[in-house]
Amino acid sequence: MAENLKGCAVCCKSSWSQLQDLCRLERVCCPSLGITRRNLSHFEVEFLCDYKRVREEEFYLVKWRGYPESENTWEPRKNLHCVGLLKQFHKDLEQGVANYVVQKAKQRRALWRWERQLNAKRNHKGRIVVENEVDLDGPPRDFVYINEYKVGEGISLTQVAVGCECCDCLAEAASGCCCPGASRHKFAYNELGQVRIRAGLPIYECNARCRCGAECSNRVVQRGIRYDLCIFRTANGRGWGVRTLEKIRKNSFVMEYVGEIITSEEAERRGQIYDRQGATYLFDLDYVEDVYTVDAAYYGNISHFVNHSCDPNLQVYNVFIDNLDERLPRIALFATRHIRAGEELTFDYNMQVDPVDAESTRMDSNLGRAGGLAGSPKKRVRIECKCGAASCRKYLF
Repeated sequence: MAENLKGCAVCCKSSWSQLQDLCRLERVCCPSLGITRRNLSHFEVEFLCDYKRVREEEFYLVKWRGYPESENTWEPRKNLHCVGLLKQFHKDLEQGVANYVVQKAKQRRALWRWERQLNAKRNHKGRIVVENEVDLDGPPRDFVYINEYKVGEGISLTQVAVGCECCDCLAEAASGCCCPGASRHKFAYNELGQVRIRAGLPIYECNARCRCGAECSNRVVQRGIRYDLCIFRTANGRGWGVRTLEKIRKNSFVMEYVGEIITSEEAERRGQIYDRQGATYLFDLDYVEDVYTVDAAYYGNISHFVNHSCDPNLQVYNVFIDNLDERLPRIALFATRHIRAGEELTFDYNMQVDPVDAESTRMDSNLGRAGGLAGSPKKRVRIECKCGAASCRKYLF
């Protein structure tokens, strides 16, 4: 039996750093873990808690990674080789007393762990960075990162039965044999993957049953987020926001609005709770009829953190890929203009899509709030808009 196990490996429940700490505690050298006689006594600084000068020598109170705060020690500057932490510590020290510095260090550690968790869960190319240089708020509680819709109870997705037989979907689009043509709609993208149809028209991408491959010109949204993005704390009271770390071309796909699919009746119930919290995470899927809603309050992707603007740089499109139920489109956000690296990403929570034909007049892509869902006759709670745009409507709804 043993000979059949040669070359097999299993994941260790301890992390690399935990194994290194264990070696140092037991005074054991392990070259495979990078623990040698030269660095056996080197322990990692988690954060710096305090600072003092004694006879012109600098000392720092150190919180060691893997040890409780009761094991904190005062160390001279010469014993510390964490240049980045030292610079950040003195930057924080300029803004407040030692208590603030400790809280800030703990917050950064929590945000760093959250950033690692987000990147471990994402299935898309684009990397996620987290920053908060505004206040002491840490990662949001009760938020689960997902990459695609979470289907609520009693809801089923209708999978497509057929796909196209195209070898080159972009070249054969004019013949109408590709997926958009089969659905009597226009081919949505150009050769660069930029959307070329007006908002209001649906997008039909190739699906799992199509002959074409992953690099097909009609597979854009399904490839996921391609840009590195940053979740950051806004300085004007709008909570978390998202900015791009790369330039984005006009009409390029940026992200999907992902969450839990629920019925409009359930959204009405949840919305009454969200109203009291001032939350805006309910997106009505009312392409043909108002039956379902996407709730991104607790399950969502990076779009959960995208703020509203009355002058947005993202536009909503309804997309159909492996599911052709017109009551359950995927919600894709495309750039309305060229977006610079470092610029915040926004879309209009009350976006009205310009009708381009009889069918598109039925589309009303509003980010609705239950207790006043899009199209609902119930009185809505007015929320002040803080987008700062010159064309600001003063209220979100």
